[in-house]
Amino acid sequence: MDSPNLIRRMTDNRTVLRKSEVKVADYVLAHANDVINMRIVDLAAESQVSEPTVIRFCRALGFDGFQSFKLQLAQQLGMGSVYTQFAVDDKDTVTDLRNKVFATTVGSLLTVRDELDPEILEQAINTISNARRVEFYGFGASGSVAADAQHKFFRLQLSTSALSDPHIQHMSAISLGKEDVVVAISQSGQTRALLQSVELAKEAGATVIGLAPQNTPLSEICSIPIYVNMEEDLLAFTPVSSRIAHLVVIDVLATGVARHRKPLLKEHLKRLQKSQKALRTPGSN
Repeated sequence: MDSPNLIRRMTDNRTVLRKSEVKVADYVLAHANDVINMRIVDLAAESQVSEPTVIRFCRALGFDGFQSFKLQLAQQLGMGSVYTQFAVDDKDTVTDLRNKVFATTVGSLLTVRDELDPEILEQAINTISNARRVEFYGFGASGSVAADAQHKFFRLQLSTSALSDPHIQHMSAISLGKEDVVVAISQSGQTRALLQSVELAKEAGATVIGLAPQNTPLSEICSIPIYVNMEEDLLAFTPVSSRIAHLVVIDVLATGVARHRKPLLKEHLKRLQKSQKALRTPGSN
């Protein structure tokens, strides 16, 4: 499935574009703000290709011509949903670092938002709302997302747990049943121990919701796959944007479940708020 995000679509299609069309893609990715003010002859010259090549490039991405391509590019620039992984230079100031990290995170979140399927989200929300028990599985950075999810859904009066040990996950998985749900979280979608836990949970009859990149082993074996497509330099930087994207998707699911269970939660949340106030110092919010 082609991404609705144009920047992502150009990146994903580089392997199927002709070499001359890749030159156009690379120039657009590096100079998106400039391209929206260019004529076709300008982009051809800057990319060192012919004008017909620019037209073929646009058509390869699903557009009928250069103007419609520029229109969508301008719309995404206006919404801020242009995602490119930041590159840190040794000469960068702290201000540069601040701007690059924030711009990348915001842009990547908007890209993930545009690619989420509302029907799949609704299916996941309904499934969690009706579950007897919800288990969140994740390792490493995804383990912290699982812990955050357990906290959010526990407040919604669901029986929940967050597990990041493979042996405990396996024991949990074989104890599940048809009314139970596993939410498996992975930034790579390829963690072997997590895949084994998911297989055991499915064999036990549980429904598995997966938060992982598309076309990965985890997303392909889950009952309800929620695609969170992120590309990050794991060798150089902690995958902050991926973790934040997963946290936001969890928030979407929790908000949907809260709306479903609202009649049951009203008095519970009042009591919860009152109990939390008792733990705070006088005068604090």
